[in-house]
Amino acid sequence: MKILLVYPEYPDTFWSFKYALKFVSKKAAYPPLGLITVASLLPSEWETKLVDMNIEKLHIKDILWADYIFISAMSTQIQSAINVIDRCKAVCKTVVAGGPLFTADFEKFDKVDYLVLNEAEITLPLFLEDLKNGNPKKLYQTNKFANVEKSPLPDYSLVQLQKYTSKSIQFSRGCPFNCEFCDITALLGHKCRIKTTGQVIQELQNLYDLNWRGEVFFVDDNFIGNKKILKTELLPAIIQWMEKNQYPFHFTTEASINLSDDEELMKLMTQAGFLTVFIGIETPEEISLQECNKTQNRNRNLIESIKKVQKAGMEVLGGFIIGFDSDTPGIFRQQIDFIQKSGIISAMIGLLNAPTKSKLYQRLQAEGRILERWSGDNTSSGMNFVPRMDKKELEAGFLEVIKGVYGGKPFYQRVRNFLKDFQPEVKNKNKVNLNKLMAFIKSIFIIGIFDSNRKYYWKLFFWSLFKRPQLFPMAITYSIYGYHYKKSYNKIF
Repeated sequence: MKILLVYPEYPDTFWSFKYALKFVSKKAAYPPLGLITVASLLPSEWETKLVDMNIEKLHIKDILWADYIFISAMSTQIQSAINVIDRCKAVCKTVVAGGPLFTADFEKFDKVDYLVLNEAEITLPLFLEDLKNGNPKKLYQTNKFANVEKSPLPDYSLVQLQKYTSKSIQFSRGCPFNCEFCDITALLGHKCRIKTTGQVIQELQNLYDLNWRGEVFFVDDNFIGNKKILKTELLPAIIQWMEKNQYPFHFTTEASINLSDDEELMKLMTQAGFLTVFIGIETPEEISLQECNKTQNRNRNLIESIKKVQKAGMEVLGGFIIGFDSDTPGIFRQQIDFIQKSGIISAMIGLLNAPTKSKLYQRLQAEGRILERWSGDNTSSGMNFVPRMDKKELEAGFLEVIKGVYGGKPFYQRVRNFLKDFQPEVKNKNKVNLNKLMAFIKSIFIIGIFDSNRKYYWKLFFWSLFKRPQLFPMAITYSIYGYHYKKSYNKIF
C-alpha cells in the first residue's frame, strides 16, 4: 500500500501566526502530530508520504501516487479539507478521514469512503483488519477511550523539521473540568489518561536525535490534569534529561488557572524548561463563569492568579470569550481593562461559538437558537447561534475590545508593563541564532519603518535595550506577535 497523509490548510487565524512566521522564514508553527502518530500505527511495510498543506502544495502527482488518502483536520480546516476530498474523488481515489473535524460532524462528509473516528489507537486497527480481509465498513467509531501508554512514537521522519518553528508532543488526553462551550470532554473524556514518563522522554530524545533545538509544545488540553504524576515522576525526569543534554528545548503547554495554586508545581515546570502556558480565562465576569460552568475560574482573584504564574517565570497566554447570555454592554470595557492589567500579551479574544459536541450546542439547539455549523475560526466575527445581546451591538463591542487591546499604544504598553517585572527562569529562550537575527532585522524594516505602530515599536526598542537588555530579544518577539495579531484581527473588519 502507498498511503498519502494530508493535513489541510489552516485559514488565517490568531494561532496560525501567518504574519509572524515570515519574520523567521518558517512556513507553519506546528507539524501535524495526529497524522504522524497515525503513520506509526500503519503496517511497517506500507509506504507513507506526508503533505502538510500549510508548508507545501498538494500536487496531483502526490494524489495519483497513493492507493489511499488519509486526511485529518481540526474544525477550522474544514474548507481546505472539503477541497482536498473533492480533488481526490475527482480522480477516483479512496479517502479515509479522521480527527476532530470528522468525529464531530461525520454525517456531513458523504464523499469520504471510510470514516475512522475518535482515537485512532482503537478504531484504526479495526479498519486495517477489515481492509486486510476485504470487507471494510464505511464508519468506525467508539465510545471507549484509548490507553495512551500503548500509543506509538510519532513518525517525525515524515516531517520537514526546518519548515516549522516548534515541534509537538503529548503527555495526556482528557480534562477533569466540564466547561459548557468546550467539546474536549466529549471527544477525549474527563479522566486524564497519561503516557508513561519513559514514553515522553523517548519522544524528547527522538526530537533531539533529529537535531531539533528550540520550542516543544506539549499539546495536552490540560497539562496539569494529574499533578501527582507530574511532580513525582515526569517533571523530575525532564529536569534530569534537560540537564544531561544542556537544555536543548524550552516548553509551551496549556493548563487551567489552578496551576497558580501550586507553587511547587510551577517551580518544577520552570526548572524543566516551561516558559509559556496558555490558560482559558474567558471572562472577568463571575456570573458568566457560572453560566458556562467554568468552576476552576470562579471565586478567585483572576489577576492575582495570573500574576503568580508570571512571577514564577512563565508567560501566560490567555483565551477570552465575548457573547455569553449573561454578558451586558459593560463587558467590553471590563475585558479591555482586565487584559491590560493582567499583562497577558497574547490574548485570544473571540465571540462565543458552540462546537457540535459541546453541551452549549445541545442547550442552544434545544432552545432553537443554533444557526449553522461553527467554522472554527477564532478571529471571525461570526456566531453559529442567536445571542441574547443584539448582534450588531455585540459585534461593535467585539471591535472595541480588539482595538482596546491590540491598538498600538495599549499593546505596546502591555508588553512594557509585563517585561518590567518578568524574570524568566528558562534562559535559553533568549539565545541568539541566525533566524532570530534575521527576524530582528526584518522587524526594523517591516514594523520600525513601514508599520503604523512604528513609533511604539521604537519606544519599546530603546526602553528594553537600556532598561531590560537581557529581555531585549523578547521585546522584539512580542513586537512581531503584535504585528501578526493586528493583521489577523484586521481581516474581520
